[in-house]
Order: sequence, then structure tokens, then C-alpha cells
Amino acid sequence: MSLPLENIRVLEFTHAVMGPTTGLLLADMGAEVIHIEPPQGDETRRLKGFGTGYFPFYSRNKKSLAVDLKSEEGKKIINQLVVTTDIVVENFGPGTMDRLGFGYQELKKLNERLIYCSLKGFASGPYENRHAMDEVVQMMGGLAYMTGRPGDPLRAGTSIVDITGGMFGYIGILLALYEREKTGKGKKVKASLFETTAFLMGQHMAYGAITKFPVPPMPARVSAWSIYRIFDTKDNDQVFVGIISEKHWDRFCEAFNQAAWKNDPRLNTNNGRIDQREWFIPAVEQLMQQYTKQEIMNKCELAGITFAPIAKPEDLFDDIQLNEGNSLLNTTLPDGTITKLPKTPIEYEGAEIKLTLNPPSIGEHTSEILTSLGYTKDEITQLQNQQIIKQ
Repeated sequence: MSLPLENIRVLEFTHAVMGPTTGLLLADMGAEVIHIEPPQGDETRRLKGFGTGYFPFYSRNKKSLAVDLKSEEGKKIINQLVVTTDIVVENFGPGTMDRLGFGYQELKKLNERLIYCSLKGFASGPYENRHAMDEVVQMMGGLAYMTGRPGDPLRAGTSIVDITGGMFGYIGILLALYEREKTGKGKKVKASLFETTAFLMGQHMAYGAITKFPVPPMPARVSAWSIYRIFDTKDNDQVFVGIISEKHWDRFCEAFNQAAWKNDPRLNTNNGRIDQREWFIPAVEQLMQQYTKQEIMNKCELAGITFAPIAKPEDLFDDIQLNEGNSLLNTTLPDGTITKLPKTPIEYEGAEIKLTLNPPSIGEHTSEILTSLGYTKDEITQLQNQQIIKQ
């Protein structure tokens, strides 16, 4: 079975994480995604620090067209492509695409079926012309407050808002594709970082509305579950254990030989155990320190109790679930490194998400794309000599 988005063409004017996430999701599901970058290459390619992995991860299954968008010939190339394009994805700063001549109002004149996805810091409203980054909206949207300890706001350990915002862009595109089947016309869709953060905060906003008290950060919260935390182990390691039902509690007591706890009327309900947490949790902590991490995990797995080792990113390369479940794709990165990276985490019956293109080098597909538009070899060479393209 073919992937569901085969024969869909996407022009991707993106950088960093949010826009490339949307493009990656489209590409993994079979769309032809053409990443538009300048002849010197997308700046994301050169990021260091925590940005080192952005381009290598979010650029698989995409083609690279390196073209100077400010040149007249470069604009001509893009306009020719738009005629046969289904989707444009862009996450440039507010107003940038309009200044370049590639705003929605201009491009839809060339193709009324075009779906145009803008990914911005803010949705329509007083903030819409502000620039934003993932960390900015984590701070102003309450996520950093909820993640850190009281008085110590802390950003989440991944680009969670960029990624989730890119996913909302993807959802909007799929809705527009579905509607286009009925109307024959495309439309503009928009997703944004700040409003995505607010959506992620929705459960906490509802909690605050109901309790009428300030919502505490996650490290200071009283969990809804009596045992739902990280424990230190005998071998100086850590493991998370969660008891989320009375059946789990019974099995926990059996697995850890705690008949007295099972028969203690103070502990026979989840809420009862929460009420006894001042003495009960220290007792559970002391119990766990009698076992190694592996012993605790073995007991929990046999008992069907929720548990987790405290993994680091590099541990995922060897995770048996990811490897044996075919959830990692062997990928050759632009610097020649060969590694395993996660594929889109969707199982789609009858079809396989796979690697068809490694993250491209700058302009790797420029000649192929221009040839498909009718450019001759001499014309392509001339454009490269003029530094309008790179191939």
C-alpha cells in the first residue's frame, strides 16, 4: 500500500524546528517535500550547542532546492513550482514571505488549490507581529513555571512547543486537504507557539478554575496517585513507579511482600494512601532502597505495574522496543555520520514509514527540480555561475 500523501507536493520555506517538523510529518507520510534554502544553505545547518541536531533530524525524506529568493530569476523558479504545488509551509518572521513576494494572497493567484500553512509565534491578535521562540512562549505561557520548582522556572527538556505547534500545523493542513476534496479550493491555515502553549496549559487552567487556588508547579504538586514518583535504589540508581488503580496496589503489595500494607484500612483506597503520605511515602522510599533498579523493574513488570528507568537520550539508540518495533530509521547525516533516528510514531495499516531520502546537502536536488521545470543544463549552469542557485 502506498503512503497516504504520495503525489502531494510541498514547498517548505522553513528553518529551526517548528516549520521543519510540519514538513517532516508530511514527508514521512509520502509527500514530496522541497526544502527551499539560500545558495549558502539554511542557517539551521550551522547551529551549534543544542541546535546541532535540528537540521539532521528534521530534514530526512526532503529534497533541497538552493535558490536566491530575492533575485528575479529565483522568484520565477518559485512561481513556476507553485503552479504544481499542493502545500506551502513557512515559519519565517512576521511579514517576511509577503516582502519576498510569496505571501498567501500572491501565491493563491497562481494556484487556487494551494494550501498555505503559516507557523508563527502568535495567532491573530495584539501580539501577532512579535517574534517568538520556543523558550519565550514556555516562559510567558506558564510551561516553564509548571516545569520548574517553586521560584525556579525551567524550560522543558526538548523543543516541545515548536514540535507540538508544528503538529498543529500538520493537522490544519490535513483538514484543508480533506476540505479541498469537496470544494476544489485551498486555503490558509495558521498555527502558533503561544496559543499552542496555552492549549498545553488547558488542564492546569481548568484545575485552577475549579479549585480557586493558584496552580502549583509540577515538582510541588500533590499527585492524583498515591505512588507516582521516582525512587532511589539499592545500587545508587533511580526508577519511576506508578500505582494508578486498586488492582495495581494489590499487585504491588504482593510483589513487594507487603501484606501488612494491603490489610491496613488506612491504605485500602488511593485517596486514603494520599492522606497518609507523610509517613507512607518515606516508608515506600525505604522499601525501594532495599532493591536494585533491575529488581524493582522485574517485580513491576511481572505484576503489571507501571514503571520506567530514568533514561538519557543516548540510551534510546539501544532500546529494544524502538529497535525491535522498527521505530528507528538508519540515517546518513550531511556530515557522513550514520545513526538511528526516530520515525514518525504512527502505525498506518498496510503502509510502512521508511527512509527514502537522507537529510540533503545544500542544493542536492536543485538540478533535478529545475530540469523538471524545463531548464536546460546550460541554463542551470548559468544560474549557478550567477550565484542564483546552488546545485
